Amino acid sequence: MKLSLTSGPASLGALDVPLLVLALGAGDGLDAAMTPLDTTLGGALSRSIERRDFRGGRDETLHMVGNTSGPARVMLLGLGKPTDRTSALRRAGALAARQASRMGSGELSFYAGALTTTEAEALAVGLAAGAWEYTDTKTPPPVDERRAPLARATIHGADIAAVELGVVSGSAIAEGHALARTLGMMPGNLCTPEFLAVTARDIGERHGLRVTVLGRPEMEALKMGSLLCVAQGTSEDPKLIALEYTGGAKDAAPVVLVGKGLCFDSGGISIKPAQGMEWMKFDMCGAAGVLGAMESIARLGLKVNVVGLIGSTTNMPSDTAFKPGDVVQSMSGKFIEIINTDAEGRLVLADVLSYASRYKPAAVIDAATLTGSCVIALGHSASGILGNNAALVQEVLGAGTRAGEPGWELPMWDDYKELIKSDVADIRNSGGRPAGTISAALFLAEFAGDFPWVHMDIAGTAYSESELTTIPRGPTGVPVGTFVEFVRGRAG
Repeated sequence: MKLSLTSGPASLGALDVPLLVLALGAGDGLDAAMTPLDTTLGGALSRSIERRDFRGGRDETLHMVGNTSGPARVMLLGLGKPTDRTSALRRAGALAARQASRMGSGELSFYAGALTTTEAEALAVGLAAGAWEYTDTKTPPPVDERRAPLARATIHGADIAAVELGVVSGSAIAEGHALARTLGMMPGNLCTPEFLAVTARDIGERHGLRVTVLGRPEMEALKMGSLLCVAQGTSEDPKLIALEYTGGAKDAAPVVLVGKGLCFDSGGISIKPAQGMEWMKFDMCGAAGVLGAMESIARLGLKVNVVGLIGSTTNMPSDTAFKPGDVVQSMSGKFIEIINTDAEGRLVLADVLSYASRYKPAAVIDAATLTGSCVIALGHSASGILGNNAALVQEVLGAGTRAGEPGWELPMWDDYKELIKSDVADIRNSGGRPAGTISAALFLAEFAGDFPWVHMDIAGTAYSESELTTIPRGPTGVPVGTFVEFVRGRAG
């Protein structure tokens, strides 16, 4: 169920809601807006703080039952001692929404003192993230066991105008996150390249975007041998999807967002181990991120031109599949030696990056669940960031920080190019395990033309195989936030 987000005044004593969440930092006391509520509750809030039953630690919660009037329940939620209050509020919102969903409250109000527009936006995004769930392929529980999903959340603050602006923009960003997470969570037999194309067309129809979808014949005409070699082992028709949003000046060079859309990756002939292979439905999270970002960008009405590009197929073993030792020719004309068919994402992106050149882009950012090496290097806390333009790299890193999707730059020194030299072709598609993230980015750089380009390796951040505090295991929504923040920064 979609979460409805609204704003409201800081009149807490007059609220009649199933759940009121009060966010406090470590060492914080009650402010003037909380005092009337404390009186209504017979001083329970102030006593809990004075007795240190609640200390405001990060993610700490304390639940209270309200009186016969006012909030039915009150939850104190700790912010800790944040160095970044915006990020802390985003996290607190997600945790509050998850708790409300478990309780079946159906509705909540959230108060965290004075809020700026940026803070209210982050809180709205967090609330929506915590309320999101994927139930499309689940049978509902018996009626007497169901809990009401969180359907409505109100963010309260003294500056109503500032909060309302944040709620509106936060809702737009949350829609993109929800779309990306839903696409990521869908089983691979449902979320196919064709389904991604249908989703793109739906976005285009609702927001007035131009959408172009190329299939196998069109890509053959463009001599996209790199992308098509991955697709030759599957009966699924591959798709190259382009969405064009024209919010800026007619002659302004666009930002191009590129996403890897492997709707399932078995590894092909270089097949992956059976254990955990089901997670490879998430190998299209880069593509989901592009679609989610385009949804949010259109809703925000940003004054900039943006093109979203997706290369989508599945990587399957068959008697027609490409194999180690093959040599294929990319759209750029470069010949590629196939070393490992499980290094397929870069082959797809190579031709999509070449295709991006036709837009004469101001900047290109691609996102892909590309290498397990990135997970080894950075874990699940940061995306790997690499590129051919130092200023653009810093711009992307800044956007990720603002969005709560941190990244870390890895080097692209010339010495690493030795890893992808080929004896029989211009380049090989795998340099092996050492510096695997770097050699993959260097491979992509060969197809990035002369435009400013940054690669985001989101293998460790696009989805989680374990339960997180703020969201369940599964898709995280990365890189929607980074894409949106980058474009918003370019919009001025």
